[in-house]
Amino acid sequence: MRSILRFYLPQTILSTSSLTLQRVPAVLKNVNIGKCTERWTAEYLAEQVGNQPVKIHVSTSTKLDFVNKNFLYRTLPFGELIARAAEEKHSNYFLDEKEFYYMRSLGDDPRKDVADIRRQFPGLAKDITYSDIFPEKQFFSSVFRIASKGLCLWTHYDVMDNLLIQVKGKKNAVLFHPNDVSYMYMNGDKSEVLDVENPDLEKYPEFIKATKYTCTLDSGDILFIPALWLHNMTSLEFGVAVNVFWRHLEENMYDKKDPYGNKDPHPAATALTFLEKALKTLKQLPDDYRTFYSKRMISRIQDTIS
Repeated sequence: MRSILRFYLPQTILSTSSLTLQRVPAVLKNVNIGKCTERWTAEYLAEQVGNQPVKIHVSTSTKLDFVNKNFLYRTLPFGELIARAAEEKHSNYFLDEKEFYYMRSLGDDPRKDVADIRRQFPGLAKDITYSDIFPEKQFFSSVFRIASKGLCLWTHYDVMDNLLIQVKGKKNAVLFHPNDVSYMYMNGDKSEVLDVENPDLEKYPEFIKATKYTCTLDSGDILFIPALWLHNMTSLEFGVAVNVFWRHLEENMYDKKDPYGNKDPHPAATALTFLEKALKTLKQLPDDYRTFYSKRMISRIQDTIS
């Protein structure tokens, strides 16, 4: 079943925090995000950033798979990345003349620093304005993204709320409610179901129970993605976007040494560690005992969420 995301007018959201309190995705239209939508052509981007080196993903597949790594990590001058990502056939390439490119901006020191377009791309940051849905003190990162036409990013969840600002190009978004996570065949924070439109139901039979929430983003649209909502994005055209993430839990819930902001909150990470230890301990028992006590554990967990 497919459900359509609700649309909010700017005057509805900018004067209240109800959007974040409702914990549902929403597409925001006609929000003032600055001059980026008119300025950020491929030529303008290349001119503003020049030959600054950037790390990218390169793949011959349109569906990037982080679990099985069907891509290479490479570095290109920014201007060359823009030129390649904006074209569909390449005279210069790493793998194939029709390869695809994806860039997710990184911090100055990717091991320690968060991505912030104001620091890594100051010439572009002046063109974009964020809405005031969240307090500035809760800001975590602003991630600048470039994607080739047709590229789909793996399905995953984030532990922070975020706004996806689609500056250039159409993009298709597919989201799944956190309550459907048990149908998503998770590997860490990523789903192993690579093609959500045509899933392999012999391999992933439970996936058919998950409800898809879909929308198409146009240039200038903003998608609010609440934390824990699984999502993937497909660029229907050469795409330029900025994600803005912020902390909506108490700050001590988050790992201070996590520059990507994708580690589970401390209590969740601790509980998952205990679970792994418990499962390892149960392996010491015969099969019938292990099954019995595993079901007791499942029943106990279900009691806490009913």
